[in-house]
Amino acid sequence: MTIQAVIIVLTVFAVWGAVSNAQFNLTRMNMTSGFSFLERDTGWDYSFSLVERSISDRYYYTLFIGLLNTLFVGFICIVTTTFFGFIIGTLRDARHPALSFAANVYVQIFRNIPLILQAVFLYAILIHLGGPRQAINLGDIAFLSGRGLMLPGLNISPAVSIGLLLASIAIAIGLIIAKTSLWRGLAVWFVSTIGICLIATAVLHPSGEPFFSVPALQGLRFRGGISVPIELLALVVSITLYGSAYIAEIVRGGLSQVPAGLVEAGQALGLSRTSIWSRIKVPMALRSIVPPLGNQWIFMMKATTIGIAIGFSDLFYITVNSISQSGQTLELILILMLTFLAINYSIALLTNWLNAHLQLKEH
Repeated sequence: MTIQAVIIVLTVFAVWGAVSNAQFNLTRMNMTSGFSFLERDTGWDYSFSLVERSISDRYYYTLFIGLLNTLFVGFICIVTTTFFGFIIGTLRDARHPALSFAANVYVQIFRNIPLILQAVFLYAILIHLGGPRQAINLGDIAFLSGRGLMLPGLNISPAVSIGLLLASIAIAIGLIIAKTSLWRGLAVWFVSTIGICLIATAVLHPSGEPFFSVPALQGLRFRGGISVPIELLALVVSITLYGSAYIAEIVRGGLSQVPAGLVEAGQALGLSRTSIWSRIKVPMALRSIVPPLGNQWIFMMKATTIGIAIGFSDLFYITVNSISQSGQTLELILILMLTFLAINYSIALLTNWLNAHLQLKEH
């Protein structure tokens, strides 16, 4: 207890000394401190936002938009890396040598190239694609050009889209709490998500316009559909490629720890390979997969900060711009640190909760 008390006292003195020194230096340089600057207008613009924005927005609203962008990209990357990571990890565990070799090559390539290098390289390729008239046609419903990726989508506002995304997450959490089986849970989640999206579109889409909006070239630009900026596309794809390689190794390690006797028992019962994988190997492997998987989810969220290298307006990018415009360095860095602490701590709590519910109960 004595050592702990000494450490606490020293920590308090260190923090007090740092704060006092910062206040002294700010006063000496005639710089104001505090968070009143959050009420001032920014006066500058940025590339991407999920909600309406303008250059007259205040700092607190601009930072909120950056937070939404970070959460949006982080959630997409967590879903995509987990999905592809499970597929590649399963292929790494496959008996077929060609599939196992291909998955191993993928892991070795994308795991050993720095993430920021992958993002910058992919962005450099995408940004040099042709204009809308030279766009790559993907089945007459999607188009890829140097200005972004145009996709078909529901004819609803971005705010409604965010609400539907949150509803889909709530459904997934409810199915996890109910301990629904893997395939049944995925089916229920997919059908429920599609259902609420169609209902919301039928009720909330603009009158006189179709349910679905398909991009079409009109003049020098595409109109309709969903526009995915090049920065967002490069960031999501690069993080997905990089993160999937790590999650694939986690999945392969978890599958390899499943006792061979359980697999042989499933074979003796006449179960197919798919049934053995979904009913025996995956449920048993999840108990060792979830803890390191949670670490990767946290890393995916932190990895969104590399968007500053390619101009994507996430929370880190907007914070850096706010520092250069307002000069409130300490306050903005504190906001950034506390925000990421809250996000990643929430992911850690979710991971611990999942891990606790997947453990075998002792009787």
